[in-house]
Amino acid sequence: MSLSAKLARFIVDTKYEDLPHDVVEFTKLCILDWLSSAIAGSVKPSVQMVDQLAKELGGFEQATLVTGGRTSVANAALVNGAASHVVELDDIHKGSIIHAATVVVPAALAVAEWMGKSGKDLITAVAVGYDVCFRIGEAVSPSHYYYWHNTATCGTFGSAAAVAKLLELDEKQIVHALGNAGTQAAGLWEFIVDGAMSKQLHTAKAAMNGLLASLLAQKGFTGPSKILEGDRGFFKAMSESYDETRITNGLGERFKITENSFKIHASCRHTHPAVDLIIRAKKEHSLQPSDIRKIHVGGYQSVINITDNPNPQTVYAAKFSLQYCVSLALVKGKAGLPDFTEESLWDPEIRSLIPKVELTLDSAVNDAYPEKWGSVVEIETQDGKRIQLSTEYPKGDPEHPVTADDLVAKFRELAAELSEEQINRYVETVLSLEKVESAADFWKAATLV
Repeated sequence: MSLSAKLARFIVDTKYEDLPHDVVEFTKLCILDWLSSAIAGSVKPSVQMVDQLAKELGGFEQATLVTGGRTSVANAALVNGAASHVVELDDIHKGSIIHAATVVVPAALAVAEWMGKSGKDLITAVAVGYDVCFRIGEAVSPSHYYYWHNTATCGTFGSAAAVAKLLELDEKQIVHALGNAGTQAAGLWEFIVDGAMSKQLHTAKAAMNGLLASLLAQKGFTGPSKILEGDRGFFKAMSESYDETRITNGLGERFKITENSFKIHASCRHTHPAVDLIIRAKKEHSLQPSDIRKIHVGGYQSVINITDNPNPQTVYAAKFSLQYCVSLALVKGKAGLPDFTEESLWDPEIRSLIPKVELTLDSAVNDAYPEKWGSVVEIETQDGKRIQLSTEYPKGDPEHPVTADDLVAKFRELAAELSEEQINRYVETVLSLEKVESAADFWKAATLV
């Protein structure tokens, strides 16, 4: 059997009843966390541009937009996929380096709403979608990640898998869906140089393209049967090294969604280990910016590739600057969404710290990546004191977890522009999603006056 065929069998065979209780509960938290980022991101300029285009293109009113109104399932996946990625607070999986929610949930939710699927159907589809994209991401990481944005490329497979489950495609159709998802997989890291908006286009198109792949497969549209391992397939074309066994190891025996991590800082996840340590040092040693002579951060190679930017010129670029994020955390003691502003970007106190932050490769930390996203920080103070701290897991990893209450609090913070009644309704609906008869009820809180 091809790898696509094995994944297809897993998708077909998995039923809601097969999901352990902890997987069901965790999946609901992933959906709630997705919604918090989507609501917060819905008003951002780049998302408003995508929303405007979707409304100009038009389409049957099949699914709800987090930006307001209804449109086709394809456009809903596009807009909602963009909205849930822009504030940099969406979930992340260490081994695959994928933000799964932002590509899987928009596609699954749009189709579930359109087809009147139940909350249980939606939960199952999301869990399956996470599993598929995590496995593919793990198979090609970390080499794939240098040029390719895993969430965009591997995430397209997750979107297709979730939608295929909701459409009740058979194994042959799913092989075609995965084939056509893979041939659309794209997303290059070059946007990071300019702090460009392309990152939101990555997730928007991954959600949309996976959905299209499965809808076309339903109609008999064929795709390559060995899109992953074929001689001109995904693995060979887009990764210097890959491990096919990652696809099938434990497939159907354990659900990888529970390996997911949640973000508490509104910046690139690669900055979080160091930010956690800086906040800890500030609290434990009552550090002030004037105390600092030097901050040395040792990280893994991807930290350098993605976040070594000592002079960010935009708020969005600042989220991908380790030097800035460390300086911000030292000044403010946090790095939440309200802390990344134009005022903070040019704050003289923060800017004065940036040249004092040195980022280098730490061989031990690098060897442990991507299973462990660690950091080693040494702070040298003006009076010659040295403070050394290290971590293997940033806050929000399964090994350093947040609680369900933490994620509800995060939702309330990110959705603060909504009424208390709307917030409560969303939380209640998502956390009891298995009792929802039709996914169309998911958005009812949005219509409350």
